[in-house]
Amino acid sequence: MHAADVVASVLVLGIIVVSLLSNVMVLICFLYNPEIRKQVPGLFILNLTFCNLLLSVSNMPLTVVGLITTGHPGGSGICQIVGFLDTFLTTNSMLSMAALSIDRWVAVVFPLSYHSRIRHRDAVIALGYTWIHSLCFSTVATFRSWVGYNHLYASCTLCNVKAKGAGTQFIIFSVALHSLTFLLTFIVMCVTYLKVLKVARFHCKRIDVITMQTLLLLVDIHPRIVELFSPGPISPHWGVFSKCLAYSKAASDPFVYSLLRHQYRKTCSFLANKVLNRSPLNSSSLRMESSIRSDTNCNTTNSIHPPSNANKPLSQ
Repeated sequence: MHAADVVASVLVLGIIVVSLLSNVMVLICFLYNPEIRKQVPGLFILNLTFCNLLLSVSNMPLTVVGLITTGHPGGSGICQIVGFLDTFLTTNSMLSMAALSIDRWVAVVFPLSYHSRIRHRDAVIALGYTWIHSLCFSTVATFRSWVGYNHLYASCTLCNVKAKGAGTQFIIFSVALHSLTFLLTFIVMCVTYLKVLKVARFHCKRIDVITMQTLLLLVDIHPRIVELFSPGPISPHWGVFSKCLAYSKAASDPFVYSLLRHQYRKTCSFLANKVLNRSPLNSSSLRMESSIRSDTNCNTTNSIHPPSNANKPLSQ
């Protein structure tokens, strides 16, 4: 076992721990705080959290086993199931990020008409599309036996070796998958966040979080296109490193989209105090509930009595 494989194994184990803890925390906040559940972005965040958790308990551990044993982890049947999940979960999470970026764009650029533009019905339709889109590509890859153990990534995923008999078809499939998923998400996030940053630059609203969300674009550029069209062999160290970057997204998503936001931080602080028996049911909880009610009343008032400049961005 090479030193690089040891470092990669430790890195993936760290990503698994951080991903599990942070995504479980997001799930607890979602279940505990009714105001978070009422928000439309909460549906996209819940779907993203589900994908990250499933990826952390299915794909990442097998990658660690593949790095340690330098061979095929488990049987071919298990590897096909994990390969199906890899394609489904990565595709689903990418489309969820695109939906969140559109939601953030509408919320920042059209704050006072947001609730009329983005409704729960629209979110459910968008989530339905992400699931159908992800299931179609992952099902086709599985039934065509294009998923298996890929030594380049030390994981069960789409595999060129498995698809050597159908080279042209596999290339068309890969280009379609990455164009309609990764490239589409990349374009949507670039366009929406550039518009958001244009507004935020003048109003100083959430620039730090938006910048972190934009930086995630660098992590989500998939390396498999490089593998398809590379004239020579690719170093396995590069493949494992790119896989670690892809996995790190599951650990960073909870902080970027949830835990760094005020409502989640307030819920986490309240739950921590409750666990530590600092304020079980006393003034702290009352302050939190009062704050939630105040936020709700404020939102209700704004929706009933919108000002005349409804579609103008907020000024400092």
